[in-house]
Amino acid sequence: MNRITRATRITRITRIAAGAAGAVALLGVPLPAAAAGQESATVTTCGHSGLQAGLSTRVCADVTGDAVVLYGLIGLAGPPSPGTPWPPAPQALVTRLSADLAGVGPLGAVAGRTEFRVSTVRVDGVGATVPCGSVVHASFAVEGSLRGPAPVTVDVPVGC
Repeated sequence: MNRITRATRITRITRIAAGAAGAVALLGVPLPAAAAGQESATVTTCGHSGLQAGLSTRVCADVTGDAVVLYGLIGLAGPPSPGTPWPPAPQALVTRLSADLAGVGPLGAVAGRTEFRVSTVRVDGVGATVPCGSVVHASFAVEGSLRGPAPVTVDVPVGC
């Protein structure tokens, strides 16, 4: 017959609880920084939104180390007014995305056509590797049949 005293049970429970607490403590310990040579984290920076062609537009940059990827976003400016047909009619848009390296010169530009329906549209096309410590200036313009462009901009420091 296996007799387990109350003291033995409490001791076992205490050991289990201590082990669980130790495991939780280990999970809370910060891990060492990424090893040298591994890619750094991507930082996304977006400029202020603006109204173009009756839509909300914004230009953004993803910076990973010295690599910069620029893109424009086109979305609804807000909820529809009462009585507005839903979904809204598709809009044919002309887009222009450009970027330059402050004090140096152009990084690239793209122009094209896109159709906006209801979901946010991402317009890609400009990316570059730039020197650390530089600043990238980007501009995004959208033109529709009703209104001309009013470009949105962003200035992005590349710190590496």
